[in-house]
Amino acid sequence: MLFILTILLSTLISISSYSWLGMWLGLEINLLSIIPLMHSSSNILSTESSIKYFIVQAIASMIILLSIISMLMSTNLTTNMNYESMFMLSMNSALLTKMGMAPFHFWFPEVMEGLDWLNCLLILTWQKIAPMILLMYNMSFTMFTIIIILISMIISGLLGINQISMRKILAYSSINHMGWMLSTMMIMETVWIYYFIIYTLVSINLVLILKTFKIFFLNQLYMSLNNNFMVKIFFIMNFLSLSGIPPFLGFLPKWLTIQALLYSKMILLPTIMIVLTLITIYMYMRITLSTLLMNSGEFNWNDMLKINKFKSFYMSSMNFITLLSLILITIIFNIL
Repeated sequence: MLFILTILLSTLISISSYSWLGMWLGLEINLLSIIPLMHSSSNILSTESSIKYFIVQAIASMIILLSIISMLMSTNLTTNMNYESMFMLSMNSALLTKMGMAPFHFWFPEVMEGLDWLNCLLILTWQKIAPMILLMYNMSFTMFTIIIILISMIISGLLGINQISMRKILAYSSINHMGWMLSTMMIMETVWIYYFIIYTLVSINLVLILKTFKIFFLNQLYMSLNNNFMVKIFFIMNFLSLSGIPPFLGFLPKWLTIQALLYSKMILLPTIMIVLTLITIYMYMRITLSTLLMNSGEFNWNDMLKINKFKSFYMSSMNFITLLSLILITIIFNIL
């Protein structure tokens, strides 16, 4: 509880600080708080993951601190803007490394692979907030950002296709979504907030199902969901929602992003993004179709009750809310 509290507080310190140094301090507290949470005596790989995570984040923090000091030095010594933009660029790269964006993503799937589901969820969602908002304060290099977005889209698609581990699939999926979020941050911050909230909700749903059935690989997924038809349907719908296919809630933030980019007269970027996201959609579709076509028992609501009264209620209600949200939101928009 103490470490979770410090993780929450450190993110808030980081995003609400007045100085760059306060921001750096928040990121450091965040890093030192999550390391003990990652470590688990029952999981041998967690130690390796926590060390990898610590090394990468420490190097990124070091670059951020170096950039801050260099910027202070350059403003004192000279008014040359080239130096400042160079340090800003290195700081942005360090923040992207902290998030796990491509091409600074190599640690991200590896770290995810050694963690349990709750830690994975923490890294997929909460740990992204501080670096992303700090990047938003510092969003002045449009060309650099566009290159990062496109690299993320390509890498997440191509590397995600041949994975069999659910944690790695979700990691590459996260890199893809971060590419979309980065494009919204260039133009409209509010769309970023919508995107992040919806992505978090869908991730919570998925991780909850995977954690309940102790699923870590695709073959376990097919085996476990064979007996539970309702859970299988929920899983498929959430997975398709994560891919951003129209009837589901996950489509809404992508829709808003494309609209915002088109309003800003950026036509080529969303077009390329959509085409590259098709690779990841293929990855999701392949998994969902395999899950659906595997032999399934008859339709039975009692399957949900076999889990646990509270968990089954929570899973059902959360899934209904998120899966029906797109229809409800469009109705509300029309009423307003």
